[in-house]
Amino acid sequence: MAIINRTPDSFFDRGATYGETEALAAVDRAVADGAQIIDIGGVKAAPGYDVDTDEELRRIGGFVALVRSRHPAIAISVDTWRAEVGTVVAGEGADLLNDAWGGTDPHLAEVAAEHGLGLVCTHAGHLPPRTRPHRIAYDDVVADIIATTTGLAKRAVALGVRPDGVIVDPGHDFGKNSRHSLTATRRLPELAATGWPVLVALSNKDFIGEALDAPVTERLEGTLAATAISAWLGARIFRAHQVAATRKVLDMVAAIRGTRDLAVGRRGLA
Repeated sequence: MAIINRTPDSFFDRGATYGETEALAAVDRAVADGAQIIDIGGVKAAPGYDVDTDEELRRIGGFVALVRSRHPAIAISVDTWRAEVGTVVAGEGADLLNDAWGGTDPHLAEVAAEHGLGLVCTHAGHLPPRTRPHRIAYDDVVADIIATTTGLAKRAVALGVRPDGVIVDPGHDFGKNSRHSLTATRRLPELAATGWPVLVALSNKDFIGEALDAPVTERLEGTLAATAISAWLGARIFRAHQVAATRKVLDMVAAIRGTRDLAVGRRGLA
């Protein structure tokens, strides 16, 4: 899942894909590099400039339709918590609503059901959108992740969202400190055992920076290590900034697991 941020203030790309031309070029590169899902967002997760519904739609409304016409076979995800935005992008060809804020707008699941879209059900620490956690604590963070995400997933299905389109996300760094995010990674098999496909959004996040004492620009190796481990432990979808490197890691993990054959086979055969 390639990240395409139509924002001027994203923590990683700093607005590199805010412009439409730049964003479309980034989509093209991501598809060429092996992305299977394009995730388009119009509001950065962290606190910052106020972005109301009209502004969010100005950034991504219409862009989804452009991506759909340009890449008719790609899966398109939209990172939003707002039902109104979900309704608009559904009409433009989106396939998936990536609700990173854990059902803040309960009508978003209804939009997914009405339009036949998939839905990502995320653990965000029960915080409102664009809120940083402050001294947040859990008796058992993984138990809370499982109860929250599976509860959202079951509600979505009850509302009519197709079961094969429901995905759960432990929400690394959302409503969590870095130790919580490391624990969520280490215990991913517990979330995978629920039977819902697991998405992880690890790319260049603060828990990686704090594990390595690394700034945002130096977190690729940590991201790829976390990606490899998460893939081995049962995650199925990987939200990433650096698509080509992530694709190679996932292909290698699959080859070791035995679910992907060699790309070429020469050694010992000549």
